[in-house]
Amino acid sequence: MIIDLSCYPTDKVDLAWRHDGPAFSVERLIAMMDGPYWINGKPRRIDKAFVQPPQGNTIYTWTDGSLSGRESIDSYMAYTLDAVRRHPDRLLGCFVYNPRCGVDNGVEAIERYVVEHGFKMVQMQANMHAYRPDRALDWVRPAFRKCAELNVPVKLHTGDGPYSIPTEWVPMIKEFPEVNFIMAHFGVQTGGVYCFEPFQWALELPNVYCESGWCLQSRIVEFAKVLPTHKILFGSDTPPNEPGMWLRLLEVLCHEPPQGMNLSEQVLEDYLGNNLARMLGLQPSPPPAA
Repeated sequence: MIIDLSCYPTDKVDLAWRHDGPAFSVERLIAMMDGPYWINGKPRRIDKAFVQPPQGNTIYTWTDGSLSGRESIDSYMAYTLDAVRRHPDRLLGCFVYNPRCGVDNGVEAIERYVVEHGFKMVQMQANMHAYRPDRALDWVRPAFRKCAELNVPVKLHTGDGPYSIPTEWVPMIKEFPEVNFIMAHFGVQTGGVYCFEPFQWALELPNVYCESGWCLQSRIVEFAKVLPTHKILFGSDTPPNEPGMWLRLLEVLCHEPPQGMNLSEQVLEDYLGNNLARMLGLQPSPPPAA
């Protein structure tokens, strides 16, 4: 099973990234997921994907003051919720917590989207929402307390300064050892290459995991040699990325050294989706025979 951690279908062009072309609709996402993508000579599809709104579209409703906090949350989550409802066999919902819509509103929405709508993950984007994860504890702690109560993993946007440097999240990660934290983008984004930080924290802390997308190919080989095999999770960050290149980044691990490490197809399948499936309580699947 292949599960993509990070996809952003939308009916509006991302207000932060300002991509060229029309909005990246859920129909385009499903078509892209269908591939086929050739992995070790076998045609594959992305079986499931986590979807959430583009992060730039989670800020406009509260910045213009036209909506209340709860209304703002439901406005930026509306397309994601509709996409999950229309494609329940392919899409998994990820709720984006924006404390600037009100901490109480955000915590209430975490519970509502998980319990009522079946969402299975919460994402934090401290850079886009402009707060320090290691200082705005009265904003962060209530959200993590609710995630612990609901037993849902938390995906942390990492790779940008000043507020999304991976280590900034560590005080709260240590305070909530019962929550699984996924460091999205392996600490690599527009602001820097912090890939050694998620790697080192995933080694040290049992509740830290690394999303593979954006990591450098040579570094992922180094890290995969050392990290426990359940610590690496596939994610593409689509759009702006195209998922095939990030699937290739993991497929190459099955190649001969020094580019690869003679990884088995069984462990590759864990990286591609089975690790995340187990975290979510879904049934993992073996690599395809043909």
